[in-house]
Amino acid sequence: MILRNGTIRTLDPSLPTVAALWIAGDRIAGGVGVHEEALPSPETVDLGGRCVLPGFTDSHVHFPTWALAQRDLRLEGCTSLAEALDRIRGAERHGTWLRGQGWRDAEWPDGRPTRQALDEIEPERPAMLLSKDYHGLWLNSVALALAGGDLEVDGGVVVRDDAGEPTGVLYEQAAWQFKSRYGRAADDEYVTAMRAGVKVAASRGVTCVHDKDGWLGAIGLWQQLEEHGGLPLRVWQSTPATALPELREIGLRSDAGGTSLVRLGYVKAFMDGTLGSQTAWMSDGSGVVITSGEALEEIVREAAEAGWPVGVHAIGDGANRAALDAFERSRDAWEPRRLRQRIEHAQCLDPDDVARFAELGVAVSAQFSHAPSDEGLAKRFWADRLDQAYSFRSLLDSGALLANGSDAPVEELEPWAGVVAAVLDHWREDQRLTLEQALHAVCVAPAWLSHDERVRGTLVPGRLADLVVLDRDPFACEPEELREVEVVATMLGGRWTHNPPPWD
Repeated sequence: MILRNGTIRTLDPSLPTVAALWIAGDRIAGGVGVHEEALPSPETVDLGGRCVLPGFTDSHVHFPTWALAQRDLRLEGCTSLAEALDRIRGAERHGTWLRGQGWRDAEWPDGRPTRQALDEIEPERPAMLLSKDYHGLWLNSVALALAGGDLEVDGGVVVRDDAGEPTGVLYEQAAWQFKSRYGRAADDEYVTAMRAGVKVAASRGVTCVHDKDGWLGAIGLWQQLEEHGGLPLRVWQSTPATALPELREIGLRSDAGGTSLVRLGYVKAFMDGTLGSQTAWMSDGSGVVITSGEALEEIVREAAEAGWPVGVHAIGDGANRAALDAFERSRDAWEPRRLRQRIEHAQCLDPDDVARFAELGVAVSAQFSHAPSDEGLAKRFWADRLDQAYSFRSLLDSGALLANGSDAPVEELEPWAGVVAAVLDHWREDQRLTLEQALHAVCVAPAWLSHDERVRGTLVPGRLADLVVLDRDPFACEPEELREVEVVATMLGGRWTHNPPPWD
């Protein structure tokens, strides 16, 4: 296949653009300098002036959860408790649970979520509503009763009223424990939702995801899709740190890949909570400590012995300092094995810690869309340290590797929206990125994290033909015109996964 008559941007600095792209099987055979007659009966695709880029990777997504959530009650954008309750009251009822997500009560002027408020609307069916950051649960009394009072867990928060009774809101490990024990959907529900979800992802230019839902057995869900030929993207799957003993026993390694689209890749751990839930571990001692620095060091060492890198969630400046310290103390275990460690989010950093990512060789798995979305929360809760928040440009300038993800369903699974957020919408203008930097974080850096830099991420000979066709060349756009850029088509390994040509 030959793609021509458009702008083809390889994202390889040695040859940024080529006039045409030759594809043979699942690989790029060449660009400028390869003769048509060297390929058997090539199909020619007229790009019609459109732009080709390497396929997009979402480096932080809870894909099964996001896919299932497309069917749930949505509470994003509710500006008050009353508005949230009105939306819940009007929701369709199906199945044995009332499920929903997206509430963010930090700025509600008329009260906080309570089980009593939900009971008035849904007194008989269990109700479970996830917060926007997915670190909180809002339950009614029927749901709460399922736990029989067993709600407390290390690293968790059970909100209680003045009488000491649970209000129906759980945070962090308490929320996750409840959801895992009582609210987990059946596998067939997840697989059905994911089958629809991968089509949506492909329509947005996604050719790979770094999935974070290892805790619910996502690897098996992905394998079901792959076995039935319904997987139009590549998966680099996390597994929870609690599974390390089993991983050591069965001998899986982080660099195991082969031809499978689905690969187990790294261990996931949590240092703290979130900004929205006010559970981020801050340097002043506030927030929730889910994993101590000493405990993370042991996780990193144990994972390194088995050949696995670690991706650790850290939001607050205290959590990031503790995580970096743990990686530094355990450096003798993982650095000789050339493991590619990563901190997820890194939303608030002490200025002295910014340069440590590059010094240690720890990557930053950031979420560009969080910056504009969290502006109000950051200015409210981190008013004394705004110059430490969402420091994308400072991290890049220090030499850190920066990969972008959506954290869907916290934000929408939409890589181009992340690019726009980084380039145009970050409220800290000094931390905005150039278009080239943002695309590197969406296309190139994620491939390095998954040990695929020699097969994906750029459009040069020998790489997999994973690419996206845009309706225009973003580098030729005026800044505000970037918001109008649309995905036309997506290809994975030489196969069109969304909207094959010809195009109008």
